[in-house]
Formats: sequence, C-alpha cells, structure tokens
Amino acid sequence: MKIEVLGTGCAKCKTLYENVKKALEESGNNAELVKVEDIPSIMKYGVMSTPALVIDGQVKFSGKLASAAEIKGML
Repeated sequence: MKIEVLGTGCAKCKTLYENVKKALEESGNNAELVKVEDIPSIMKYGVMSTPALVIDGQVKFSGKLASAAEIKGML
C-alpha cells in the first residue's frame, strides 16, 4: 500500500502527515508513506485544495484535515 499526503508544507499538511503516521503505527500497517509537496505532482491528481490524502493512487479527500482515527478507517 502506498499513501501520499499532498500539500505544499502548510501547518495542516504537516498535521495530516503526522496523523497518517500515527494511524499507521496504531494499526500496525507498514505502508509506504510519502509527502508530495511540488505543485505539478499535486495537480496530476486533480487536487485543487490541500491537504489531500491519496491511497494507492486514489484521492480519498482534499481540502480538509482528518484525525488518525478517521484515517485508520480508510486503511
């Protein structure tokens, strides 16, 4: 499983990354976690607002912040 956090480095983007990391640790899932910060790569997903979460190439949400518990439910 590959998880990507899309965002240019704002506080919400950093928080989402940490929440994903926490969700992975709590669930025992050792998925690949990647932070994508460059605009062209973010635009490839059609994301217009960040932060966004992509799991295995599918955008799960964008423009909001999810808790670790919410993210665990998506894994």
